[in-house]
Amino acid sequence: ATYQGFHTYRVSVGLRWGIILFITSEVFFFLAFFWAYFHSSLAPTFELGSCWPPVGVEFLNPFSVPLLNTAVLLASGVSVTWAHHALIENDRFNGIFGLVVTVFLGVYFTFLQAGEYYDASFNLGDGVFGSVLFVATGFHGLHVLNGSS
Repeated sequence: ATYQGFHTYRVSVGLRWGIILFITSEVFFFLAFFWAYFHSSLAPTFELGSCWPPVGVEFLNPFSVPLLNTAVLLASGVSVTWAHHALIENDRFNGIFGLVVTVFLGVYFTFLQAGEYYDASFNLGDGVFGSVLFVATGFHGLHVLNGSS
């Protein structure tokens, strides 16, 4: 059974702290990957050839697919906010339409990300550059897919 949001004060505080701790853990999870990337790029070790990016690794053009992916994610944020406000105002049609648009954008993002992985000149086993990029963007993609379902 559900309480439909009518919880005791103690339960409400516990739920609020649970969400705060969950979001904090997500922030630190992704911060660790950014830290690994920046540490390796600002102080490349001898094993990396003392240069960044490592020899043989070509950067992806940030103004092509990565920029499009950013625009798609921002658009999905707008559409889910639109759906949220429509549902608050009991506008069922626009709420559902906004959610459908959001799911479509999440699937489109995942499709673009898969194409970016396919076109990359490096892979997961090419040292810290490839592993940090693929693991961080892979987990982000899983978050997007989870939000799309």
